Amino acid sequence: MTLPGPFGTPGRRGAVALAAAALGVLAVAVLGAGLARAGTGELRIPAAGTTTLLRLLLLAGLAVAVGELAGRRIAGEGPLPRPLAAPGALLAAGAAAGLLLLLAAVSGLSLPVVYGLREGRLLLVTANACLLAAVCAASRRPGLAALPLAAAIAAEALRAHPETAGFGVGTALTVVHLTAASLWTGTLLYVLRVLRPRGRGGRAVLLRYARMAACAYAALAATGTVSTLRRLPPEMVFATAYGRVLLVKLALFGGASLLALAARSRLRSGADAAPPARVELAVLAVVVALSALLTVVPDPHWLRH
Repeated sequence: MTLPGPFGTPGRRGAVALAAAALGVLAVAVLGAGLARAGTGELRIPAAGTTTLLRLLLLAGLAVAVGELAGRRIAGEGPLPRPLAAPGALLAAGAAAGLLLLLAAVSGLSLPVVYGLREGRLLLVTANACLLAAVCAASRRPGLAALPLAAAIAAEALRAHPETAGFGVGTALTVVHLTAASLWTGTLLYVLRVLRPRGRGGRAVLLRYARMAACAYAALAATGTVSTLRRLPPEMVFATAYGRVLLVKLALFGGASLLALAARSRLRSGADAAPPARVELAVLAVVVALSALLTVVPDPHWLRH
């Protein structure tokens, strides 16, 4: 018996989860910033919807590329799905380039001037690193893409912490957090795609993924907690758009955690773990969208100064 792929027809629940995830991602990108800042008194962010969408595509592209590199290592012998690391890296590169152009349009500055800005330089590094990662992923040695992908993640972490001049604690936490998130989400996507050609024979791959995902989950939870405590004062949780988005993200993160536990339980009992894993992936897609939104709403760090 062959298990259907993550975008096949595993059942009504899977289709509903996929549709709900698509609607959730679209709602976050289009309406998220406005809904989150309602009543907070924070200024409207120019082109918030477009920025969120481009950030989402950037994070999604990184997750696909990073997840495939890790997934190929745990897939073992057997048929593999069509590679998506190169398209994923190209998607991230295009999104970074789009953000660069959007920055120039919103600021009213020319591209040469934007290239001289800190954020402009970091976006340029991200775009070029992802482009190089796509070339490496499409070559005979796709593992070489790990280096430029690491550079892209480091550039994104530096961009997320404009208050620091160098590679500080907050930046290091973001590097680990973004890497762990990409591994959890991207590798799950790849493993579910592996199930399609392998059917029941893919159970061993799911078991190996579960062990890796446990480490990624621990790193994600630890770095997320520490970063939140450093960045968001308790009194600003409900009073800021950042705090409100974070609360929704944490709720969905908890839901994805329960689904991951359900999939692990089914694996141990010998049952089909793919259905809860597919729903988990759908929830994680919305979590990634909320992570993109967190990079767009006003940073509460500046409200303390």
